[in-house]
Amino acid sequence: MTLSANPVPAVTLRDDEKIPQLGFGVWQVPQDETADVVTRALLAGYRHIDTASAYGNEAGVGQAIHAAGLQREDVYITTKCFNDDHGFDQAKRALRASLDQLGMEHVDLYLIHWPVPAHDKYVETWKALIELQAEGLARSIGVSNFQPAHLERIIAETGVTPAVNQIELHPYLQQVGLRREHDALGIVTEAWSPLAKGAVADDPAIAAIAEAHGKSPAQVTIRWHLQLGNVVIPKSVTQERIEENFDVLDFHLSADEMTAIGALDAGRRTGPDPDTFIRP
Repeated sequence: MTLSANPVPAVTLRDDEKIPQLGFGVWQVPQDETADVVTRALLAGYRHIDTASAYGNEAGVGQAIHAAGLQREDVYITTKCFNDDHGFDQAKRALRASLDQLGMEHVDLYLIHWPVPAHDKYVETWKALIELQAEGLARSIGVSNFQPAHLERIIAETGVTPAVNQIELHPYLQQVGLRREHDALGIVTEAWSPLAKGAVADDPAIAAIAEAHGKSPAQVTIRWHLQLGNVVIPKSVTQERIEENFDVLDFHLSADEMTAIGALDAGRRTGPDPDTFIRP
């Protein structure tokens, strides 16, 4: 397969950096498979890769860029500060360790992976990220799995608003209130588990829309995210699915179809509760 031009729209963050709206996630991809999987994703057209120190596969992400014949500036890279690395000094060390793993001088986006309110260190961790951005080690900084109270506290205590909040978001957990908060604060919403761990494949309402467009339920769901304005990061190790999840830019959902998917919201998580999660 030859390299394809990237047709993915970009979203402008509050710091004027741009993030590709469709990315590729590598959660649960084994380190010894990551370089191959990410290389195949890059060759399929993805230019936004989302990893984390907790995934244990940052090195493979860095290797894949070279294997795909791309320059560092051609690929948007996100990684994350995990719960054990909260605290000002530890968070700064954590990003440098991630950069060593990635083989890079900077990341495009660095996120606090979870707020871990039980440890009460997310404010000082956020202060570290502000300094890391000032040092040029992260072009943009943000958070992941933060609830409104967590967002409001870090903004009140530092004066700096995250560029992104990456949250669990799919048709069965649409996070309408949190997304409204993001809009009010100028924070971009990024969706993890965008396909509800594959549950959308069996949904009759989504299947009917998919049939009407000659697309799969996964493609319809990713398109729904894009039209909501979300940044979305599906994940797969299967070549067919990698390519299918990227092939979502040639059709448009109607207002009625968007409403039909909106009606599926059930407040149902597939992952941990951000108010209580500490570690797996």
